[in-house]
Amino acid sequence: MKLYKLNTGILVESGEKHYLLENYVWDNFINDDHLYQKIKSLVQQKEPVENGLALLQNGLQAPIGSQEIWASGVTYFNSKLARQEESEAAGGGDFYARVYVAERPELFFKSTPHRCVGPGEKVRIRKDSTWNVPEPELTLLLTSSGKIVGYTIGNDMSSRSIEGENPLYLPQAKTYDGCAAIGPCIYVSEWPFPQDAEIQLVIHRNGSPVFEGKTSVGQMKRSPEELAGWLFRELSFPQGCFLMTGTGIVPTKDFTLEVGDEIRITIDRIGTLVNIVA
Repeated sequence: MKLYKLNTGILVESGEKHYLLENYVWDNFINDDHLYQKIKSLVQQKEPVENGLALLQNGLQAPIGSQEIWASGVTYFNSKLARQEESEAAGGGDFYARVYVAERPELFFKSTPHRCVGPGEKVRIRKDSTWNVPEPELTLLLTSSGKIVGYTIGNDMSSRSIEGENPLYLPQAKTYDGCAAIGPCIYVSEWPFPQDAEIQLVIHRNGSPVFEGKTSVGQMKRSPEELAGWLFRELSFPQGCFLMTGTGIVPTKDFTLEVGDEIRITIDRIGTLVNIVA
């Protein structure tokens, strides 16, 4: 099932039908260890609405309330290679090679809700960065107990020129206004997310594709449960949180985003997240 946050309520897509849930607080609704069972029960008691597609076109919001967004780094082999390459001149490449094989993963704070945008909204590139890329990532919805109850698409916007200059600049390369996008929905299932699910990235400029890439969830070195376990070791999240799981799609060194580019990230089962670069 898919869960959409609207300005008029919560829309559930089950099969080819839509159900509108009104008078629910988003934070309380999604912070539920039994989210799938709750949605299934509510849908069985409701009649489907006929204007579900119209509601999605006119009132869709980012599926986030007061949750923080955290992120994982160097969880794909391609990401390890790219981080080593961009940091070679500054002598920081070895850090990325070591964290890829270490027991402890790289985890970092990514965004507050007000710095995150939703479907169709504008992500940003930093004015003081010369090399900027999107990072398409399967993103976990975690409850306050640390349980994975849903999945969405995340765009971890990255200023690679800043991070490559010095690994200690990671917070500036990753966290700024418009640095993240998530959506279009929360995919909720009673089963773990399939390993063979494909992740695709297409970037259009002036109506034509200028970059395309794809990978699969199964290429991740660490499991979602492992990453979530490390995040919750010494951190509490009263309303739950989102955790981006890293990227396996890395544009080449000669590519950087430009204002007006359209970023399309598609993940099987979830859908497509589209954003424009501001």
